[in-house]
Amino acid sequence: MLGTAKALFKKVKRRSWMKFALRGVGGNDNFERLDLAYTLEDPWNMDSPTEQARFEATNRLIEREFDHVDTLLELGCGEGHQTACLARVATRTFGLDVSAKAIERARMRLPQAQFAAADVFHQPWAGEVERFDLVTAFEVLYYLGDVEATLARMSQLGRACMVTIFAPAARRVGPHLERIPGLRKDWIWHGGTVWLVAWWRND
Repeated sequence: MLGTAKALFKKVKRRSWMKFALRGVGGNDNFERLDLAYTLEDPWNMDSPTEQARFEATNRLIEREFDHVDTLLELGCGEGHQTACLARVATRTFGLDVSAKAIERARMRLPQAQFAAADVFHQPWAGEVERFDLVTAFEVLYYLGDVEATLARMSQLGRACMVTIFAPAARRVGPHLERIPGLRKDWIWHGGTVWLVAWWRND
């Protein structure tokens, strides 16, 4: 009973904090408030069964479409929860997030990966990796002001790209994706939650 009460309190606390922290964040590059969200650890509840199911389904799609990749760059890596899962399908993993707090935790979670507190336009590995085998943006695009420019930059950086989008947000982000030549799509379901997965090759 006590454990259930603690879990409920933690859930309410997280939801209340995220409602405050993410005020005015959607679609406008409000990186300060995204960083504010990480005042709490795991603010997005990435340890939940729902998110873990999404991670595993995403890995299966990567293996199906690309096999094992050498270099993988994850945009919006947060605290490295999904990066740790992606490391199973890539030889070298790299993660970017605009939150310095999140990146500090990601480095502790996955010390063998490389992380940087930066956006996709200022990634620091240009001299180390000429082009990544796969560039991903999972649950990220809704928070950006210029989705078109981000997708174009992903294509410059990666031989292939993959994104996931929470289905209700597909109306806003979907039209940008549909303009990409050779786009392929699939869906991930877990319980009552649905995500669109889209990927494309650039060479």
